[in-house]
Amino acid sequence: MNVHTSGSDCIELRRLYRYFGKTKAVHDISFSVPRGHVFGYIGPNGAGKTTSMRILSTLDLPSYGDAFVDGFSVVNDPELVRRRLGFMPDSFGTYRDVNCEEYLDFFARAYGLVGRERTQRLKWVLEFTGTVGMKDKPIRGLSKGMKQRLCLGRALVHDPAVMILDEPAAGLDPRARIQLRKMIRELADRGKTILISSHILTELAEMCDAVGIIEQGQLLATGSVDEIQLQRNQTRELTVRILERALDAAALLTSTSEQEGCASPASHVLGEPIVDGELLRFAFAGDVRDQADLVAWLIDKNFAVAEIASHRKSLEDVFLQVTEGLVQ
Repeated sequence: MNVHTSGSDCIELRRLYRYFGKTKAVHDISFSVPRGHVFGYIGPNGAGKTTSMRILSTLDLPSYGDAFVDGFSVVNDPELVRRRLGFMPDSFGTYRDVNCEEYLDFFARAYGLVGRERTQRLKWVLEFTGTVGMKDKPIRGLSKGMKQRLCLGRALVHDPAVMILDEPAAGLDPRARIQLRKMIRELADRGKTILISSHILTELAEMCDAVGIIEQGQLLATGSVDEIQLQRNQTRELTVRILERALDAAALLTSTSEQEGCASPASHVLGEPIVDGELLRFAFAGDVRDQADLVAWLIDKNFAVAEIASHRKSLEDVFLQVTEGLVQ
C-alpha cells in the first residue's frame, strides 16, 4: 500500500501523462484540490478532461505519472481509491425494469454495506437527492433531471470523500441545474472534495472555489477566476460616480497616472477616463486593495465619490482568452 500525504489536499494529479498512440490526451498535468473544495475542470471537447477523470476514477491508467485520491495512489492502490471515490460519468447505464430504491440498494450492496448501515444510507441518499417520492418508480419513467439525481445518489451511497462529476448538468432544465448546483455546494460544505467538468461556465463560476483550464491535453491555467486574470495581467473596468466635478477628476487621474514613478493609486489607471455626466469609466490594473486606496485618494482630493462599481471579465471571457479553440 502506497500512501501519499500532501497536507489537506484530497485530490492530486502529479505529472500526469496519457497517450493514445501519437495523441497526447493528457500531457504533464499537475494540480491539487483541498478537502471540502469544488474544482471546475473546463476545456473544449477532446481537451483531456474525461481522460483525466477516468484516470482519477481508476477506470484507466496513466502512461506516466500518478494521481492521488484522499492520499492513495490510483496506480498502486486502486481498490482503496474506489472506496473513497464517487464517480458520476457523463452517461451511465440504468436498468429499465428496476425502481430507484432497488437501483441504489444494488450499488450499496456492491460497496459492502449491510444491515442497518445500508438502510440508513439509502434513506439519506433518497432524501438528499429528493427522490424519496419516486423510490418505487421504474427508472424508465424518470425525466432526465431525476435520472441525474439518481446517478448522483449512486455516487454518494457509500459516503465517499471525493466526488468526480463529469458534465452532471448536461441536458437539464434551468430549475434542475439550480437544484443540482445547491446539492453540490452542500456536499462541499459537508467536507467532500468535488472535481466537476461542465460546459456551462456561468454555473461553474458560481459554485467553484477554483478552476483549471485545459486544452489539447495541457493545463493552461489554474486558480480562481480573479487569480487567473491577475496571472495574465488582465484589467478590470471601474465606473466611479463623482458629484459635480467629474471632468476635474478625470483630468487629475490622467495627469497623475502619466507621471513616471508615481506611487499614488492613480498610477493603476490605464489610459484616459471616459466621462459620461457624473460617471467616469476607465481600465484599472490594480487589485481590490488598490481600488479601495483609489477611492480614499479621490476623497482626500476633495472629490465627492458617490459610488463605485467594478466589472471583472466573466469565466467565459477568461476561457476564450486563455484557450485558442484547438482540438486534437
